[in-house]
Parts: sequence; structure tokens; C-alpha cells
Amino acid sequence: MTQKSDAELFAASAAGEEAAFLALYRRWQANVYRFALRLSGSQSIAEDVTQEVFLTLVNGKARFNPELGGMAAYLYGIARNQVLRRMKRERIFTSLAREPDPEVEERRQPSSAAPDALAALTRQESVALLHRAIATLPVHYREVVLLCELHEMDYATAARLVGCPEGTVRSRLHRARSLLLERLRGPAAEKTGVSGIEPLRCLS
Repeated sequence: MTQKSDAELFAASAAGEEAAFLALYRRWQANVYRFALRLSGSQSIAEDVTQEVFLTLVNGKARFNPELGGMAAYLYGIARNQVLRRMKRERIFTSLAREPDPEVEERRQPSSAAPDALAALTRQESVALLHRAIATLPVHYREVVLLCELHEMDYATAARLVGCPEGTVRSRLHRARSLLLERLRGPAAEKTGVSGIEPLRCLS
């Protein structure tokens, strides 16, 4: 099963093959959880949303089209809708104090994202600072950072997922990077020794 593509596993899962579903779950569960956690800022929401995403998958309530961005776009799209619905209903406002400790979460959920990073953020405390800064962004900026930087999704796919023009994704990402740099260069960044950060890519 591990050698099969996402599309092959999805088709087999839709046909009732449990092993195919489990293979998809093992392949994508950690990334879906991480995306939901960073978007919502809530561990409980992330856990619930991850469960809902895979229940949707196994129940066949949504349709997967590999030409529209692959399995990442499909699963993150479901997760995004679930997170935003929960945040609206529960009126969640993420703050630095409420953001889970990234170091703890990374031990809990193994990372599978590429190690592309902001060049200056090489120490764990700097990574934690970055994640806390991301958590303070407005949701429409936060989600494009997560999709395009953390999960390396292309602009066109991210635009389809969030339902806006590609140019809007680019402008939001540009603004989000500027906000992150401003916050990372503030008092918290000085305290941890982070300065002179270049707007490259975010660390997973």
C-alpha cells in the first residue's frame, strides 16, 4: 500500500478497502493535524477537525480530483472549512498565550514537511517564536502562510482552496511576511536574539 499513489489509495478506499484508508491516514494524518493546529491555535479543535477530515474521507462525502491540487489540497480544504466553522461558532481568537508550544507539538506529531526555512531561524527557540508570531496573524493571512510556506502549496492551488484570485493569495502572503518580520523584530525577537531576518520561507 505504501507504494501506491494518493489517487490509487483514494479509489481503493472509496471502494471499501480498509487497508487503503489506513495507508492514507498514516500518510496524511500528521500534516492535517499540524495544519489545523496552526490555523486554529487550539489543540482540541485540531484533534476534532483531523477526525472529521478522515471521517469525511471514509464516508465518501467529498470528491477527490487529483487535477485540482492533489491530496494535500483536498484534505487541507476540508480541514480549513471545518476549522473556520468551529472558530466562527466558538469565537476563537488565537493569542500568544494560548498557542500550544511548538516544541511539544513537534514531539507529538512527527514532521514530514521539507526543511526549507527562514535562514536566521536555526535554533528551536527561534522556531517557536516564529510559530507564535504566525498564530497572531489574522486568519486570512495565517492560512496563506501555512499553505504556501509551511506546506509549500503553489499559489494557484492555494487560491482555489481559499476561494480567491491567485493575485490575492500573493498579496496576502506578501503582507503576512511583512507582519511576521515586524513582530519577529520586536521585543520578543530581541529577547531571543533574532534579528536581521530575511523574508524567505517558514520553518515547519
